[in-house]
Amino acid sequence: MARVKSKAIIKHRKIRKLAKGYHSARRKRFKAANEAVMHAGQYAYVGRKLKKRDLRSLWIVRISAAVKKLGLSYSKFVKALKDNKIELDRKILSELAAKNLSVFEKVVEKAGFTSKK
Repeated sequence: MARVKSKAIIKHRKIRKLAKGYHSARRKRFKAANEAVMHAGQYAYVGRKLKKRDLRSLWIVRISAAVKKLGLSYSKFVKALKDNKIELDRKILSELAAKNLSVFEKVVEKAGFTSKK
């Protein structure tokens, strides 16, 4: 009869593979490795949510700085965009503000403002 590998050994091997690079017992012993891998997964999940929040605030800061150069405030600019039905999201607007200021100024003009340098 053929030898069957234990399911527990397969599970343990999988967890220890995920724990590669951890220090000491957290890499070698299953119980410690499992704990470390579970916590790492939780931190990674939370980190992905925080990353979205951080990027959105960065985009807002970039847009605000570019709009201030033109003599406007961020909130008035966003309201003008909504009133004129210009549907550019903050990510695209911040890219324009950082890399293509001339195009960003045209967007500001389309929103109903004249540039006051």
